[in-house]
Amino acid sequence: MAQIMRPAKPRTGLLATDGRRHPLQDTLLAATLVLGVLALATASFRGLHVLTSWAGLIGVLTGGYGQYVSETTRERFGLVLGLGASALGLFFGIYHGGLFG
Repeated sequence: MAQIMRPAKPRTGLLATDGRRHPLQDTLLAATLVLGVLALATASFRGLHVLTSWAGLIGVLTGGYGQYVSETTRERFGLVLGLGASALGLFFGIYHGGLFG
């Protein structure tokens, strides 16, 4: 029952489970998720294949670097979701016409 006597750790953020702030990793996570959602949202429109392809490619690159520098499991989980969405958008964008049209 010693845990009851210890004060609770201050929460520094939703994604920092080690008690420290990670501004670079959080920024990369947010960028990867936004680019992944953008790539998936525009993947079904053939006329937007250039936007879809570039959003997917940049999302894959930022997500890959984010995985390289991430420090917590929660960051990695979000990055994997963003990477998957970006990769699917990239594949559909390339299928519909590619990066340069």
